[in-house]
Amino acid sequence: MHSNVAAMFNDWDEALIWSCLQGHMGNIILDNEKNPASAMIDIGDFCFFAGQPNTALFHDIEGEKLLIPKDETWEALIENYFDGRVNKIFRYAIKKEPDVFHVAKLASFISSLDDCYELRMIDREVYELAQKEAWSVDLCSQFKDYADYQRRAFGVSILHNGELVAGASPYAVYNNGIEIEIDTRPDYRGKGLATVCGAKLILECLARNVYPSWDAHDLRSVALAEKLGYHLSHPYVTYELTGRQAHLFQAISDFF
Repeated sequence: MHSNVAAMFNDWDEALIWSCLQGHMGNIILDNEKNPASAMIDIGDFCFFAGQPNTALFHDIEGEKLLIPKDETWEALIENYFDGRVNKIFRYAIKKEPDVFHVAKLASFISSLDDCYELRMIDREVYELAQKEAWSVDLCSQFKDYADYQRRAFGVSILHNGELVAGASPYAVYNNGIEIEIDTRPDYRGKGLATVCGAKLILECLARNVYPSWDAHDLRSVALAEKLGYHLSHPYVTYELTGRQAHLFQAISDFF
């Protein structure tokens, strides 16, 4: 990788970017292989843009994506190029503070789980259950298969009557850290299951000396993060790219 590519992203405190730059997940697209001035990091549902704004990078985007510009010049370029196909929203960066978590408080959230539920680490059976439902697929979607997941990740799940109803798992991995993904089945939201899953995954990370990074899709996600011990850093502009300017990424935020 060109050293100036890393420099384009070097002040961007974002776990997904680290995952790609460190070679764990995703792809880096350049405007020029020999002497790049612009770069796009494509990882999962996300595309990050840095360097000199250049529409050539947009040609490699496939499907529905969340487009995240480095600055206002990239914002203007995205709005002009994708005229009518992007919906401007704000996501929320969460501070990365290794020593803010209160173990006893997190444990109390877990102990509050009703006995009718089973709290379980994600094993092969749960991994396969997660692949079968649209609401849960992102718990493991960035891993090639269960062997890949087992080698590089760990996650937690809640089952009810043998059915997967909530989970927390890495959306991405980076050196000594993960980006947390939390999802709850729609008919089980509002029961506090996301809190239990988040608390359990954070404790598992702390036990393994892995940092549980969090990035919030909306203010409800911010509220859950703060409940678990995190602090808000700042909002940032994101564009939802769709074919119909529809809000197709609602599932990302509806994990309560």
